[in-house]
Amino acid sequence: MSLTPIIIKRALCAGLLLCSVQALAGAREQAMQIHSRVAGVPPSQAVLLAMTDHINNNDVAAAVRMAMENDGFYRATLKAMATPWTNRDFSPFAPLNDYTATVMGLVRDERDFRTLLYGDVLYTGAGNLGLPPYSLNNNEHYQALEAADVELIDALTEQPQSTLTGLPSAATAGVMTSRAGAKAFYYAGTNRAMFRFTLLNHLCRDLEQVHDTTRTPDRIRQDVSRSPGGDSRVFLNNCVGCHSGMDPMAQAFAYYDYEYDMETDPDAEFGALNYNGEGETDPATGTRVEAKYHINAGTFAPGYITENDQWDNYWRAGPNAILEWDPTLAGEGAGAKSLGMELAHSGAFASCQVEKVFTKVCLRQPGNSADRALVETATSNFASSGYNLKQVFIDTADYCKGQ
Repeated sequence: MSLTPIIIKRALCAGLLLCSVQALAGAREQAMQIHSRVAGVPPSQAVLLAMTDHINNNDVAAAVRMAMENDGFYRATLKAMATPWTNRDFSPFAPLNDYTATVMGLVRDERDFRTLLYGDVLYTGAGNLGLPPYSLNNNEHYQALEAADVELIDALTEQPQSTLTGLPSAATAGVMTSRAGAKAFYYAGTNRAMFRFTLLNHLCRDLEQVHDTTRTPDRIRQDVSRSPGGDSRVFLNNCVGCHSGMDPMAQAFAYYDYEYDMETDPDAEFGALNYNGEGETDPATGTRVEAKYHINAGTFAPGYITENDQWDNYWRAGPNAILEWDPTLAGEGAGAKSLGMELAHSGAFASCQVEKVFTKVCLRQPGNSADRALVETATSNFASSGYNLKQVFIDTADYCKGQ
């Protein structure tokens, strides 16, 4: 007798048993899963019992909030979620830094999470922990905080970014002007990286997904060839689709740079964010605009010359209107702060945070119609809660608790 039917029968039975276990998962099993997914560690017996009682009383939100009171929610879950946003390689293994700590702090304090891109705020370690002071030139403060035997849920302290860094408050833009953000995305280049990675990390769109060749190309800089390889069709059908929208918005970063000593510090570990304030002039441009905005000017001399930090969102019209830009904002402004508000107040920003939390809690990306309905509901609840990211964890953990 062939063994194949027996094997198939046993596999079917095992599958049915697994499905039955999942379908019949009781409050205790659901509590265990919620805590493990949200905090990254199993709950203590006392917490498990309390969470189970909450679930039995149809108060899943209270159960999830208990899981978020565990330091693992900060040290493991939030750090693993936010750290890839802080570097170009999307590595989750980078050390704690001011960008990641600020994500943690805004979540802990249930702040409007949109201020991540425009607030005058950074989170540091508490002053009584004996840590090295916050520095513009190194990450020692946060490395010591991560190594310390303290719970991050209690150790983080909100600070005005302008006080810590010396930036004018009007020039602060949340994590876009954090040291870690500057090191990763203002480093060398043309500052387009800050725009591209912010779009990718916080609106869940890479440039290919917002490609639009119908926008006016009048703000594309001189360093972009209008005939790559001698073929203008490449520019008209490809390059213009990204640059016509990106360059007018990346102009918001014209006064920022990450400066370091290339000879003694080739890895740029000890550099610092530089901002050309009122009355300062870059010798290469004759204005407050950083020299990097005028590099390779001979590539296409008639191209746009950046003279200030005025930005415009050309994507408010055309196919990228689907990103749901806030109609109460002007769609134009000066500097990183107002651009950060433009991006953070979009519908795409809100739904992107929900998708990221869903993936972290449910251990998969939203895929089916039920998942998409949950994302839509959770996005609405996120907005109704004042953009409190803890509400997103509650909604997604509730949805996935029996899976």
